[in-house]
Amino acid sequence: MGFKCGIVGLPNIGKSTLFNAMTQAGSAEAANYMFSTVQPNVGDVAVPDSRLDALAEIAKSAKIVPTRIGFVDIAGLVRGASKGEGLGNQFLAAIRESDAILHVLRCFEGGGVTHVESKIDPVSDAETVETELMLSDLESLERRILPLEKRAKGGDKEAEPQYRLMQKALDLLREGLPARQVQLTPEERAPFRQLGLLTEKPVLYVCNVDEASAANGNGHSRRVAELAKKEGAGTIVISARIEEELTQLPTAERDEFLASLELKEPGLNRLIRAGYDLLGLITFFTAGPKEARAWTVGKGARAPRAASVIHSDFEKGFIRAEVIAYDDYVAHGGEAGAREAGKFRLEGKEYVVKDGDVMHFRFNV
Repeated sequence: MGFKCGIVGLPNIGKSTLFNAMTQAGSAEAANYMFSTVQPNVGDVAVPDSRLDALAEIAKSAKIVPTRIGFVDIAGLVRGASKGEGLGNQFLAAIRESDAILHVLRCFEGGGVTHVESKIDPVSDAETVETELMLSDLESLERRILPLEKRAKGGDKEAEPQYRLMQKALDLLREGLPARQVQLTPEERAPFRQLGLLTEKPVLYVCNVDEASAANGNGHSRRVAELAKKEGAGTIVISARIEEELTQLPTAERDEFLASLELKEPGLNRLIRAGYDLLGLITFFTAGPKEARAWTVGKGARAPRAASVIHSDFEKGFIRAEVIAYDDYVAHGGEAGAREAGKFRLEGKEYVVKDGDVMHFRFNV
């Protein structure tokens, strides 16, 4: 798997309830007091994808293996977290190890749940957490950049590009803007990620609403949507309580329960897919009598890189990829029909994998 989304937010906004429902593990303590999450809870879930079931049916696969994504439930952050307040830097480190941030915001009134700021203002909450992350990045960079600057001015060719990237981030952070807004060339993106900045990570705002607002949102969630649009972040509306109730119902009763709330599918399905999209990932498939399996790869990956996801030897000895687009595979009833229709392709090392490709790799080691 190798991909993790860190679930962050202020205390008592529904993070652990959401995590428990998402993983259906019940391992994260959900309680109405601050810092009920003491250690980060980690779980991984299948990415829902109806295409995999369709492929398995056509290929008569004995086994179905979905792709998975990891989630880390991190303790609630408070003002001063960057200076060690609350559970402070211990949990900033947990965020740093995540690939993306799911920022849960309380968008419901009442409910008998105490809010750490004694008011319901999700935009203010978002700014509080973002400020702490920026302060942490600022402190980290200011500590690291001075020795790097000396090396760069001394003619160290390896230090110079790293110093330049740090300075770009520092300039932006000092203006009160997150590091993800730094303008980068394609060549700078990978080394910039290696700086380990909290505010470099992509963000999805998760609006935790009451049951009545689950289908269409409310005034709070609409304010968050405006903030997300301004920042270039994502946003999704979900009711953690509904998702919690769903996990406690028999499977046969879930659709009826969702329909009564005017919902087409569990919000967690949308959230998981949104997290997958947030990380810039796509899915390709392998399908046969033994199994139909979904595989994860980054957008823009070429065929040898996709092959390496299955086994590193596949990339080393890559010869070619046999490719059928998902729609063609389904329309023509599988590989044999796609071949007859001229929809079966042989692709080389430069082929960029498309979401939904059904692939088979030829290699020689």
